[in-house]
Amino acid sequence: MKLAVVVPRYGVEVVGGCENAVRELSEWLVQTTGVEVEVLTTTALDSTTWAEHFPAGTTLEAGVTVQRFRVTRGRSRDADTRGAPLLARAKRLSIAEQQEWLALQGPTAPALVDAVAATDADVLSIHPYLFWPDVAAHAAARVPVVFHPYAHDEAPLRLPIFAPLFESSAGLVFQASAERRLCERRFAIATRRAITLGLGVVAGAGTVAEARAAVGLGDRPYLLCLGRVDDGKGTRLLFDWFAAYKERRPGPLALVCAGQVVHPLPPHPDVLVAGLIDEPTKWGLLRGATALVSPSANESFSLVVLEAWVAGVPVVVNGRCAVTREHCERSGGGFWFDGYAQFETELDRLYADDDLRSELAARGAAYVERSYRWPALTERYEAFLDLVVTRVGSAPWV
Repeated sequence: MKLAVVVPRYGVEVVGGCENAVRELSEWLVQTTGVEVEVLTTTALDSTTWAEHFPAGTTLEAGVTVQRFRVTRGRSRDADTRGAPLLARAKRLSIAEQQEWLALQGPTAPALVDAVAATDADVLSIHPYLFWPDVAAHAAARVPVVFHPYAHDEAPLRLPIFAPLFESSAGLVFQASAERRLCERRFAIATRRAITLGLGVVAGAGTVAEARAAVGLGDRPYLLCLGRVDDGKGTRLLFDWFAAYKERRPGPLALVCAGQVVHPLPPHPDVLVAGLIDEPTKWGLLRGATALVSPSANESFSLVVLEAWVAGVPVVVNGRCAVTREHCERSGGGFWFDGYAQFETELDRLYADDDLRSELAARGAAYVERSYRWPALTERYEAFLDLVVTRVGSAPWV
């Protein structure tokens, strides 16, 4: 079987939860199954601009054939300013207004869509729901489409322009049960073939001592936040609450934020912004953390939560995020907060109790072992693709 994969950007240099998921799934499919994978993507690296970074053309990356196509229009500098009034009335926008919003987001890449129409693949997978290539590729597809939305509860999900991806694809793949329930409430997808798959987790190399040295942390105890330093990811909320916590609880505890800096944080003696880090430093920081904190309210899977458990540390997540809260509820491996008072109480408990931290981490690790190992996931996914290809038009398969 040959699978063509559409995603707006792709590569080991790309920083993003969806993009990392697409790359790892593609590589593991090639390694563990008989599926041939071809990725159709753009030359962009940075989703804030979609500026050209990679050369156009075809490369072979970890066994995956990657075709990159030039971006003719990137993300508009005023996309947020111009797009906000449109999203405020998302359900009532005309088709022309929705297309305007989609063009503001970018990246426009007509040659990528031409490649979708011409592909000789047996099935096409599209990731995620949010960008121009995904909508255009779905419309151009001549083979069955399996759609991976990576959706969370946000204004763009209410735009009718995305309905065909959810309602007319041959199959749907969700990362978590909470994501699936959200999409089933929003779209008429109850009769579509669907699977809740998730992602695999494999621990990487990296020592605590080397990671501490790499970011200049010294020997302080610390909480770790992994991912974009971005107001939309809850990083500023975490900064404000941690600063308030330190006023009430002076001491050595620090907060380390590691990831692409989109919105810089104010200076604070107990907050270290490490910026982008490599994989060994990430795994070393995870292994040495008192806890991983995930402040984002909008996640479709949150791989870093599972990585924390594999690394042997508990997690604290935003209770408004249905997906990360569900991970904690199902595993018993972490706490969630709905306000500052709960945030403070949970930090106090974790910081003071080594046995509690170990118990939570062990529960989380057992949950990952049960549900999120790559060979089992790719076997399920290959079977799902096969059913989609051979039974298009028949009764739904779940």
